Amino acid sequence: MTMAAAIEGQTAETRAWPNAIRVAGVDIFHDLTAAEATWRSFETSQHSYTPYQRFDFLASWQRQVGEREGLRPFIVVAHDSERRPLLLLPLAIESRLGANCASFMGGKHATFNMALCERDFAANATEADIAALIGSITERSRADALVLCQQPLRWQDLPNPLAMLPHQPSVNDCPVLAIEPGAAPAALISNSFRRRLKGKERKLQALPGYRYYVASESADVCRLLDWFFRVKPQRMAEQKLPNVFAEPGIEPFIRAACLAPRADGNGYAIDIHALECDEEVIAIFAGVSDGHRFSMMFNTYTMSANSKFSPGLILMRDIIDRHAGLNYRALDLGIGSDEYKRLFCKDDEAVVDSFIPLSLRGKPAASALSATNRAKRAVKQNPALFEIAQNLRSMFR
Repeated sequence: MTMAAAIEGQTAETRAWPNAIRVAGVDIFHDLTAAEATWRSFETSQHSYTPYQRFDFLASWQRQVGEREGLRPFIVVAHDSERRPLLLLPLAIESRLGANCASFMGGKHATFNMALCERDFAANATEADIAALIGSITERSRADALVLCQQPLRWQDLPNPLAMLPHQPSVNDCPVLAIEPGAAPAALISNSFRRRLKGKERKLQALPGYRYYVASESADVCRLLDWFFRVKPQRMAEQKLPNVFAEPGIEPFIRAACLAPRADGNGYAIDIHALECDEEVIAIFAGVSDGHRFSMMFNTYTMSANSKFSPGLILMRDIIDRHAGLNYRALDLGIGSDEYKRLFCKDDEAVVDSFIPLSLRGKPAASALSATNRAKRAVKQNPALFEIAQNLRSMFR
């Protein structure tokens, strides 16, 4: 595919905006390769972005999962009047409720979704800038609606410019642990809980070769993933849950991302933390990090008798202590309020959804999707309704 074909002539110069409005137009790419150089240029300290929006992470997802599901890249790059890139939206188009809806790449495997932004633009963007962005997309694309879910209101020390769009609370909040600079271990995990975990860990420490580490060699990454894809289905079957990791493309996506080196040289697009001994892998947690925050993606633990010593909780303690020692400022265990997450993450971080119609056909679709997410949140927020929903789901499996 040629560059011209990839961009499809969609360099969009909008009407003459006032000087105060920085967004002068957009380029829209429908090909990952055509967008790669610009995308990677946003992955620097001069830009604001979450690790879920790195090119290597989302390119792996799109190639292994998005393409299988019929999603087409819709990568929007907003620029100023001198064509300096200000913002990149990593979206994909899919048909929903009879409309072409543009949503963030990554699907349910990205806890947070956000545009990659030039830092000054993120700090100083106005509602007029965002209106100009939406106007440019509307004029120069065939998308009917933007479906922008699970967006943080801020990332690190900067606001999320797209949070200025009309929005509503996401289906779930995200439990988070804030890490204050120089925090004492007991401020992160109470001394009483640490003592409980230490007592359990003494049983594991008796195992030959017992250790905690972060996989830094490709051979270790592959070995740990081989174990994960054997054990996780057993754990999910035990809990009577569907094996989401068996869905088409998921395993190749995870393997590719776990082996994709980060541009800054600090590990992979997905890092794997593990507890193991000479005889077996005991537990793993895998997630993304950016020097400021660690976000967990997936985990599991052994089916052996060693599982009774709470290896997952011990590993989580090790991960928290490691990142606190590296001066991280936050840690989360993913969207949702599973009981084990509350043992470590006492606060909730709000995330929001925006459903923005871009055409007449997109209006009913945006309204319906918005209403659906509001209803899901209402169920999740009501324990009685949530229990009924869980029972009904089990009945239909």
